[in-house]
Amino acid sequence: MAEVGVPAETAGTDVREPGTVTVEPPGATAVELSQVVKRFDDVTAVDGINLSIRDGEFFSLLGASGCGKTTTLRMIAGLEYPTEGSIAISGEEMGLRPPNHRPVNTVFQSYALFPHMSAEQNIAFGLEMSGVGKAEIRERVAHMIDLVQLGGMERRRPRQLSGGQQQRVALARALVNRPKVLLLDEPLGALDLKLRQAMQLELKILQERVGTTFVYVTHDQEEALTMSDRIAVMDQGRLVQVGTPAEVYEYPRTRMVADFIGQTNLLPAVVNRPGEVSLIDGQRIYADAQAPPG
Repeated sequence: MAEVGVPAETAGTDVREPGTVTVEPPGATAVELSQVVKRFDDVTAVDGINLSIRDGEFFSLLGASGCGKTTTLRMIAGLEYPTEGSIAISGEEMGLRPPNHRPVNTVFQSYALFPHMSAEQNIAFGLEMSGVGKAEIRERVAHMIDLVQLGGMERRRPRQLSGGQQQRVALARALVNRPKVLLLDEPLGALDLKLRQAMQLELKILQERVGTTFVYVTHDQEEALTMSDRIAVMDQGRLVQVGTPAEVYEYPRTRMVADFIGQTNLLPAVVNRPGEVSLIDGQRIYADAQAPPG
């Protein structure tokens, strides 16, 4: 049964201690982090994260610079290893497995395309390195070019493509290997505002078509709210709140979340009893539900 005043999906969130959230969604789990800690010398970048990401979900890690979101993504990718805790992908413990032995691919803000290769050669590169047959490579590359709408641009070099087209090549190159999880580290950051907004919708449509789990890192609230099935808000290395865009926006669990997500007016008040608060000017406000925990 959901707690009073908390949406049914959010009621499954277990707040074990301030700032640490555990989420155990129904269905298959693509990525699971258990008590993950990452320290760099005396700095704790990630502090005891527990998180389950559903198979086929578009999941965003959202927070200000330095909150630990990119470090979390890099640990899933195998570019960093946890100081404590464990990470599993599709139920398989990753341990110290290197990036090339994990069922993930990563798209960075700098797309890292090979400048001397055409778009289709860039897309095919990973398949060639994996020893896939030529006929299958042609078939899979053609499918990805159609999927990301790059028809007619296959033979262009990166310098002959726009920023948005380069991003599509990077996405196609990452997806053509059929990873279980695609990790995206602020891939829209280098685009202008109008193109970034258009690409948000394209990226969500692409994710729904391929059905791959996307884990997306951003500091941009609009991006997270537009594209995500669920969002994890991070602050100072901890998960502050996890929920759907509507839950995070409508039911912020902390002042930080309320202030960080959207445009918010914060009014100092005193809780008189469940469902009743008094503002500092004496006005009383009545609500039809209790505030969510935290």
